[in-house]
Amino acid sequence: MKNARLTRRVVGAAAAATALTALAACGDSGAAAPAAGKVSVAGTKVSKDSALHDALPAAIKKSGTVRVATDVPYPPFEMFVKEGGSELTGLDYDLGQAVGAKLGVKFVFTPQKFDGIVPAIQADKFDAAISAITDNKERQQVVDFIDYSQSGSGILVADGNPEKITALDDLCGKKVAVQAATNQLKLLKSRQSACAKNGMGKIDIQTFPKDSDAQLALRSGKVVAQVLTKPAAGWTAKTADAGKAFDLVEDPAAPGGYNASPNGIAVSKRLPELSTAIQKALQALIDDGTLKKIYDKYGVASIAVKEATKNAAVD
Repeated sequence: MKNARLTRRVVGAAAAATALTALAACGDSGAAAPAAGKVSVAGTKVSKDSALHDALPAAIKKSGTVRVATDVPYPPFEMFVKEGGSELTGLDYDLGQAVGAKLGVKFVFTPQKFDGIVPAIQADKFDAAISAITDNKERQQVVDFIDYSQSGSGILVADGNPEKITALDDLCGKKVAVQAATNQLKLLKSRQSACAKNGMGKIDIQTFPKDSDAQLALRSGKVVAQVLTKPAAGWTAKTADAGKAFDLVEDPAAPGGYNASPNGIAVSKRLPELSTAIQKALQALIDDGTLKKIYDKYGVASIAVKEATKNAAVD
């Protein structure tokens, strides 16, 4: 996600403790999908579609696996079930298991540093990647994207939303926490002239070196809201203090978040049949409601797409 790239590692580290605590409550961390039969993902049984399986590249049908790169941790998209362990969970992992089950193959995830993911696909070390990767024109030159979410910046408020914040402009004249040197800080600064023009007073932006420090300021009432990536905000609202500490603001005008951009499953251009099969499998999961259940599990249902598009980014 464009809005997350500057803070990917920091957000992952800050959210790790909350994520690990919540995993036991969420359950269904997701076992690898068998080549035949059904697999349970987010409480839903996903069955193999024989026609989609038959359309896969011969080498993948023979091996029964799709090699998938992912950068861990980055809650709620990818996380370790236990600190120091290797078992994976998260929205992207569950999505991969559901798509794999629909295709009748295993999506085998392997951790890979984010900036090395696309080069590794180009080097044929992986067939695909699912790691909250922003679909953009530059990356489309070397990989294809099957888009599964739209995500940008979101607003986190105290439980019950005491200030009744419903949109970004409601932050005008109020103290708002944000991590320094992020696109979320740029977003708040870009609203200052509009706030002043509307006579509402500028946003009193409070910057913090870490996302966790900004969250602490919100907990203590020093600010009325925190702006961070919407998926991270949704996950925090769902898991912090068992969901009793914060609320996520849902602005109907920006369902995926502010300045949202598409995230996609990156697929090697050497495997066009795999791209097509993944796109059809994802659309089937959208149509039967499975994708929404996966997003609901992680508190970010509003960023799910209604159509599995290919290379949707136009920038």
